[in-house]
Amino acid sequence: MSTLSEELSWRGFVEQSTFSDIHELDARKFRFYWGVDPSGRSMTVGHLAMAMMIKHFINYGHQPFLLVGGATGMIGDPDGKSEERKIQSLDEVAANKQALANQYRRLFSGSDFEIVDNYDWFKNFRYLDFLRDIGKNVPLSQMLGREFIQTRLKTENSGISYAEFSYVLIQAYDFLYLHREHGVDLQVSGSDQWGNSIAGVDLIRRLTGDTTHVWTGPLIVNPQTGVKFGKSEGGAIWLDANLTSPSAFYQFWINTDDAAVEHYLKIFTMLSRSEIEQVMARHSVNKKLRLAQKKLADEVTNLVHGDLAAGSAKRVTDYLTGEAHVSSANDDELAQLRLEIPSIQIPATGSIINALVSSGLAQSNTAARQLIRDKAVYVNDLSIERDNFTEQDFVNGRLLLRRGKAFRDSVLVERAES
Repeated sequence: MSTLSEELSWRGFVEQSTFSDIHELDARKFRFYWGVDPSGRSMTVGHLAMAMMIKHFINYGHQPFLLVGGATGMIGDPDGKSEERKIQSLDEVAANKQALANQYRRLFSGSDFEIVDNYDWFKNFRYLDFLRDIGKNVPLSQMLGREFIQTRLKTENSGISYAEFSYVLIQAYDFLYLHREHGVDLQVSGSDQWGNSIAGVDLIRRLTGDTTHVWTGPLIVNPQTGVKFGKSEGGAIWLDANLTSPSAFYQFWINTDDAAVEHYLKIFTMLSRSEIEQVMARHSVNKKLRLAQKKLADEVTNLVHGDLAAGSAKRVTDYLTGEAHVSSANDDELAQLRLEIPSIQIPATGSIINALVSSGLAQSNTAARQLIRDKAVYVNDLSIERDNFTEQDFVNGRLLLRRGKAFRDSVLVERAES
């Protein structure tokens, strides 16, 4: 059996660490914490990468404290931001905290963990006491030396507020509090939190003389484009089904580039080394079948949304890609399908041209006719060269109309009752 440091290295979860040798991570069991601020009501797939890293720490016997940043969320982490965050109301922060806690419970179901909220130890902390006990022990040079602080200070008509400038003090105290009260001696985070985390290590050393540690994983980027992972044409990919539907979530993973899919299998699934090697071996035989992408989508959607939602998302994707006929969709799957693509009703022998235009697949009747002449219009995954539907096109009262090869450029056509 491999060690934790070996597992993290193989999967690509090693960025920066305070350990002089990463194998120190294997020498004893740590109490550690990872935190997410409630800046929104859901984590994204970027957070999911770090959550998967946390799962490996747990699997190797380390004890997690999962923090919802009720206090830090009231300020907002300025790191990486070019301007001030919008302040959320207390009700928004409270609702977001509850949503994040529920996602923790889903992602780490079956594991032993404790959820903590830094608002609990900050709500009665008096301002002067905080300045005297904490602020006096954090050098201003340390805070001013941060690259994003320098960038913000040089930005005309923007800069940085005292509140956001002080964010690092709050996070540093989180580490100190958890160290004193729960014996936490390791903070685990993404590489963008390195500066904030080191501030906590320094504060603990100054006030207690104790040595604590930080372990960060890299921010995930697309290896082909270099773009930060977790974005699509529609914006961020959320773990909340109300913000990113399970079907859209599943399709995000299905669309993974061949160059990235093995890396993402290591990061975003708990599949073993041998299992991933087997998947990639089968995938390499015929990459057009996208077997690795399908395995990735199955595993991640199952983890985030559960068996039933993952199964439904897979079937909806099969309908869109022509791997299954839309006639077999049940009511729930049809409802999901209507969320993913437009749906229209039309008579059984109605105009395909009108359907293309009314659904937005063509800008005009002329453009629709040109698509048909170019053999770029498909009914139930078969190219057509006619202007009207037929009775035979509709099976169980529905069909799928597509423009070109991209399955997102489709419309669900349902036969209108006469």
